[in-house]
Amino acid sequence: MEKQLTLPQRLRSLDVFRGFAIASMILVNNPGSWDEIYPPLDHAEWNGYTPTDFVFPFFLFIVGVAMPFSLSKYTKENRPTQAVYWRIARRALILFGLGLFLALFSLTLDFWLNGAPADSFAKIRIMGVLQRISLAYLISAIAVLNLERRALWILAAILLIGYWAAMVLIPVPGYGAGNLTPEGNLVGYCDRLILGQQHLLAGKPFDPEGLLSTLPAVVTVLAGYFTGEWLRSQPQQSRTSINLAIVGVSCVLVGHLWGFLFPINKQLWTSSYVIFTAGFALLLLATCYELIEVRGLKWLGFPLEVMGLNAIFAFVGSGFVARILIKTHIGTGTGAPTTYTWIYEHLFKPWAGSLNGSLLFAITTVCFWWLILYFMYRRSWYFKI
Repeated sequence: MEKQLTLPQRLRSLDVFRGFAIASMILVNNPGSWDEIYPPLDHAEWNGYTPTDFVFPFFLFIVGVAMPFSLSKYTKENRPTQAVYWRIARRALILFGLGLFLALFSLTLDFWLNGAPADSFAKIRIMGVLQRISLAYLISAIAVLNLERRALWILAAILLIGYWAAMVLIPVPGYGAGNLTPEGNLVGYCDRLILGQQHLLAGKPFDPEGLLSTLPAVVTVLAGYFTGEWLRSQPQQSRTSINLAIVGVSCVLVGHLWGFLFPINKQLWTSSYVIFTAGFALLLLATCYELIEVRGLKWLGFPLEVMGLNAIFAFVGSGFVARILIKTHIGTGTGAPTTYTWIYEHLFKPWAGSLNGSLLFAITTVCFWWLILYFMYRRSWYFKI
């Protein structure tokens, strides 16, 4: 029998979805060797996509879905106070700061352990995954608190169409207009102009989490917000899951078709990529919603729910530990392997092989962090921002 409850105050299926996203991110970020990766677990080189290219937009989509539940008490009659805006800004600042902390920590380890010059700190990467989440959340939350639903839809359309128009019409010095190559695109030009080449992801003429491309990422969050707002008014039944799936398939088709004009590209976060990945996010959410909320199979999603309840802790913690393993060495001399490489080559590669050993290393990393998060879950320790 289907549940007829309405206006849920919390979606366990969203925690499961978030857990899937963080488990996937840890998996793809921690192969034993970056030279030994199964193609689906690596990003597309440029245009196109792999399953790995869905993980980051899933996070932003989830941020949006959660917004109607946390901001639902603010209406025309009950306007948010200055304190509310401060809490939103504080959360964004903490997320941005955590991203900078990981970048600074990596440089510090290089300075202490590997003899990197002190001026390397002047080349710290400013943007990153957490920084993009921070900015997209901040912009979206302010928009949600101040704009009617119709205006939010118009804003989303303006951002996607405007970004498309800017990328194909605004000329880049030395490359002209409509150049979507890694060297000649408008995103890279803006990043180099505003952030400076030295503050971009090393070795790239642009930053894949740069400033201009954060604007369409805001729409990824808004897509989640529209979904969460709609779910709050729906009965918990299969029809709701089906409707989510129908919209999801429609978005996948629209994004795919738009991709013929504006290629699906994660590193540029193209408008087609926003619609396309939002479609897959809806499909995955529909699946989680049907299994957890409608059919009540909470045990099925429990392992992922454990990770979803402390996702930020898992992301920062796994990044922190990985940097220690990568920057420290086993043995002495110029040929001494990093701790990370030593573990892979001595504990995984000998009996599982290069490729499968690399995958097993990543799976083991996920399991390691699951055990830590389960320990925290059992003690009701939740890292909140």
